[in-house]
Amino acid sequence: MASPTALATENVKKLMLEYSAPAIAAMLTSSLYNIIDSIFIGQGVGALAIAGLAITMPIMNLSAAFGAMVGVGGGTLTSIRMGQQDIDSATKVLGNVIIMNILFGVLFSIVGIYYIDELLYLFGASDQTISYAKDFMYIILLGNPITHLYLGLNDVIRSSGYPKKSMYITISTVIINILLAPLFIFVFDWGIRGAALATVISQTVAFIVELYHFASPNSFIRFRKGYMKFSKKICKDIISIGMAPFVMNVCNCVIVILINNQLLKYGGDMAVGAYGIVNRLVMLFAMLVMGINRGMQPIAGFNFGAQIYSRVRAILKFTIVMATIVTSLAFVIGETIPYYLTRMFTDDQELIDKSIVGFRIIVSMFPIVGFQMVTSNFFQSIGKAKKAIILSATRQMIFLIPLLIILPPIMGTYGVWWSMPISDALSTLAAFILLRMEMKQFKTLQDKPFEPNLK
Repeated sequence: MASPTALATENVKKLMLEYSAPAIAAMLTSSLYNIIDSIFIGQGVGALAIAGLAITMPIMNLSAAFGAMVGVGGGTLTSIRMGQQDIDSATKVLGNVIIMNILFGVLFSIVGIYYIDELLYLFGASDQTISYAKDFMYIILLGNPITHLYLGLNDVIRSSGYPKKSMYITISTVIINILLAPLFIFVFDWGIRGAALATVISQTVAFIVELYHFASPNSFIRFRKGYMKFSKKICKDIISIGMAPFVMNVCNCVIVILINNQLLKYGGDMAVGAYGIVNRLVMLFAMLVMGINRGMQPIAGFNFGAQIYSRVRAILKFTIVMATIVTSLAFVIGETIPYYLTRMFTDDQELIDKSIVGFRIIVSMFPIVGFQMVTSNFFQSIGKAKKAIILSATRQMIFLIPLLIILPPIMGTYGVWWSMPISDALSTLAAFILLRMEMKQFKTLQDKPFEPNLK
């Protein structure tokens, strides 16, 4: 794309495909890496290592919460400022994204390493699985500041008119990871620590590439004099917009802690390992929807900032259709061929059987989940953080936590699995109500003529 102003002039569907295809490719590649990495760990280290890896998910989600708050908030604010023709503010957003990522990344690493044992036991570790979880997370936490910077800058690159470059950077991390992980695990015999080290090295390489991008005079948003100046207002705006994904990831952290502990209580380590497998398979499709949402974000944000509301409505409708197709495909696959997918991770029959049961139950409501995911992201993309936060909270906290507390004592592990699709159904209803109210307001707004003036 020659200029970001095309976001206000090109055909909406063409733009969506142009922006979402790189994001989808990047998300798909990243999710496939997580699956392949888990396969390496399951086949190369053992079934208990899969369970140990599942224990690390809450810490990973909590780290992702801070990264997403800064990255998504900064990327969305960049799109809106560019839609408002304010390139100076967009450049200052870049500087504050870097400052905030360094701050949060370092603080999270220090706290995480200091309390690593206490956290892992809280998150559902047993004496049999904690050594695997600890070996993995210690290395991940050491590299956490780089991870935050890499993710945050990648969001700004995509939102400032370089979706393909953002995709290439993400894919490069995955390729490096896939090459290094088996080398470290099988050849060097570093076990689960090798998988973690491969992740940190690949993200460090990507971060260096991103620095080169923003240092180039050819980049639309780039390092300029005074860009690193801290701005309380910009940071506040970034946090406000990014609060929705932050809440979502924090909720994910709390949810996974509760799920792991309930599964450990009613099903043992193998049930926890089954959730680790199922979660990675389900995330493959969730990441596809996230890629679609990321394609929507700069288009919706730019046109909302430019006050071209008809295009905002059009991109929302198209995104919902695309997301629904993806989640419906997940439903079909999960209900028909779960054995062949779960068998890739392990040859332990107990773990396979538990994974099949969980997989089929979790995807039972997936045909409608895409709508909920898009709606939440849409409110975030146009800067309406409160509504996005409400939707994130309903799905993860308001509905799911009570279900996870009430159903397992009655249904055992089945109660844990069924809590998730029931929560999906209820949160989708809430999303429909909020979006319908928003669209009524949109119909009363008039489009403003767009006059490109970005310099």
